[in-house]
Amino acid sequence: MTTEPRADYGVDAPYAPFSMILMGVIFAILFVISLLFHWPAALTIWWAVWTVGMLAMAASYLYTTRRGKVRVWAALLDQLALRGDEKVVDLGCGRGMVLVQAAKRLPTGQAVGVDLWRTVDQSGNSEEVTAQNATAEGVRDRIELRTGDMTELPFPDASFDLVVSSLAIHNIPGKSRLTAIDEALRVVRPGGQLAIADFRHVRAYANRLRELGANDVRVRGLGWRFWYGGPWTGTSLVTATRPA
Repeated sequence: MTTEPRADYGVDAPYAPFSMILMGVIFAILFVISLLFHWPAALTIWWAVWTVGMLAMAASYLYTTRRGKVRVWAALLDQLALRGDEKVVDLGCGRGMVLVQAAKRLPTGQAVGVDLWRTVDQSGNSEEVTAQNATAEGVRDRIELRTGDMTELPFPDASFDLVVSSLAIHNIPGKSRLTAIDEALRVVRPGGQLAIADFRHVRAYANRLRELGANDVRVRGLGWRFWYGGPWTGTSLVTATRPA
């Protein structure tokens, strides 16, 4: 299945790559000044290293947010081997990248996206844009969009076969983010699966799922395609199954 997006999924936390590029430009200016005024060679090399480093981080970040994460999630959803008739919920769906990827694999199922539509978390984030992206990708008829809080999901228990989330739960402050994990497990049916990707707190998510009695809880890194600037901001995935 093709992974190249026909829609525009924006930029995650757009202030972050902008800051990296700005710092790279500042270091580049300092590098040029050091050459013009014959500053010590060690200092000139220092500015050069930081210039390359910051711009490389920005390139990594922009690749991940525009292409890398799409390809990684496409592979993850393929590995789940969905039948095609499941009901899936995406927590913090944003502009709908994971939501659309799931819907493409649900010819007779449904994908539900939940979000508070905050633009600080993703550029241009809104319910209307997500709906437009679903239309552009040809899956609008399989998608339902809901405005809702991940810590208090507007669904009955055991409503979904699969719960997914990508780079969303870490935005919830403090211990409330673990309440989102509680809710994720609550709304998945017995025997259903969870797949949560994040670059912070993933071990805490996994520990919480174990405390709640989830089965087969695993954590693994998702590789360089999901680096937000470098391996120190790499994304990991926690998967689990609700007990039957």
